[in-house]
Amino acid sequence: MTAPMTTPPAAAAPPTRPGLAPRLSALTRVVELGPGRLDTKLLTEAGTLLQRAGDRLKLSSEHTVVALAGGTGSGKSSLFNAVSGLELSPTGVRRPTTGRTHACVWGLDGAAPLLDWLKVEGRHRFSRASALDKGDGQLHGLILLDLPDHDSIRALTDAEADRLIGQADLVVWVLDPQKYADASTHRRYVTELAGHEAVTVFALNQADRLTAEELAELVIDLNDLLRREGVEHPTVVPTSAVTGRGIESLKSVIAGAVSRRRAAIQKLDADLHRLEQRVAKAMPVGDALNAPSTVDEARRMGLTDALCDAVGVPAVGEAMENVYAERSNQWVGWPYPRWIAKLRPDPLKTLRLDDVGDEIRGISTTTVSAQSAEVANAVQSLADGLSTGMHPVWRTAVHQAARSRMGQLPKALTDELSDLAPQLDHVPGWWRLLKIWQYVLVAAFVAGLAWLAVGVFMPGQVPDALPVLGDTAALPWVGLMLVAVLGLGALSGIASRNFVELGASKERERLEREMRRRVASVAGTMVVEPVERELARHHGFYTALRDLSP
Repeated sequence: MTAPMTTPPAAAAPPTRPGLAPRLSALTRVVELGPGRLDTKLLTEAGTLLQRAGDRLKLSSEHTVVALAGGTGSGKSSLFNAVSGLELSPTGVRRPTTGRTHACVWGLDGAAPLLDWLKVEGRHRFSRASALDKGDGQLHGLILLDLPDHDSIRALTDAEADRLIGQADLVVWVLDPQKYADASTHRRYVTELAGHEAVTVFALNQADRLTAEELAELVIDLNDLLRREGVEHPTVVPTSAVTGRGIESLKSVIAGAVSRRRAAIQKLDADLHRLEQRVAKAMPVGDALNAPSTVDEARRMGLTDALCDAVGVPAVGEAMENVYAERSNQWVGWPYPRWIAKLRPDPLKTLRLDDVGDEIRGISTTTVSAQSAEVANAVQSLADGLSTGMHPVWRTAVHQAARSRMGQLPKALTDELSDLAPQLDHVPGWWRLLKIWQYVLVAAFVAGLAWLAVGVFMPGQVPDALPVLGDTAALPWVGLMLVAVLGLGALSGIASRNFVELGASKERERLEREMRRRVASVAGTMVVEPVERELARHHGFYTALRDLSP
């Protein structure tokens, strides 16, 4: 019974995801926006992948790097010599280990920079140009590496094997019948190969030590093991460096990768896909792109309203309106009630508003410093509304951005509003005109009273020059005039109070509007802008994650 090489049908191999360059650009954005948000280990791996991809894509696309990797005693070096047709890599006798990477190159032109990048020493580089004369032209462009044993007790060679496994375009895992399920290989490497089927081959070496039935059973068992570990379409090639069995089959698999000149792109694509899956698991896109990328107008207004309440804008406006009305009593209104009111305690002094400008300024300043907790609540409410549904890391970042200048915010609001105390000692011109008009009415009333008194009490003592004062027939008209003057004064007083209240309301609206504008400006600079930067970062990060997916 012959154990055949098992290879997946062409259609079964996972297709190469299109657009490697845009996806690498997306990964670059993830690395730029991820610090402090994404796990440091993932960011480091992403940065390493970007570096490796950039380096590899700049180097020869005419060469395909194939690495023979395996553990101690797997016969890796013997297989390397068998494929190359030369005794290039020394095989151990007492302790079969590979200490340094050896390279055999089919076609040296343009390979040197690639070998330098792989850090293969010059004395371990070999050319196989003469193989073109032996029917191996299909391998032209191949750089075959014999890696150090990945389970070596020497830490330096172990690290070199890990580095080159990551850099190679295609990896051939050389397994021996006794240790083909060795945990050191499967735990460290095979479980990471999901999606790498197109650039991974498993050579079950030393097949000459097995009977046909044993070999067939091992191939089936190895395929099952690999599938359980996530390698959906494993390529397993039974080989023997001693008898030459399977060497041509292995060379045929390698030649196919070399001729397509796609292995480097496929390897990078597979590495990128694996990393993308890990990042997506840590930070699933989900509905993240539905989160706001800016602070909308409604939330801006809500923050401004809350901060205005916190700094006492309504209280300042109301105080200004009341003081405006009280000050107007000195100028408008019927004088007689005002003179009578002076006999009572001054309401301004009772309210401690005799220095109005300082009082208003004190109200705003005291309110800001006393309501720092309300300022914090307003900022917290904005951050809560914007970060709903976000990943906890990003939600925390939005809150930190909103609070980034919290220590300065109350003082900034105080400073911005402190010079807004209204100039309440300013007297509108219509107040002065109205006062003149009211005193004309007062003078008319006093003159009428004098006329009436003279006509009633001193009718015979009127001077000849003013005979009308002694005319008793005019006294009823004088009385009517006095009533009219009183009524006109009362009406003008009522009208003036209405105008004063209207003016006070407009002044309050103007003051509150200006205070609100300044509060909104401070909030925009110290709260909204930092939050919007974080929201933009969040949106850019998840947009890059979306673009990273195939």
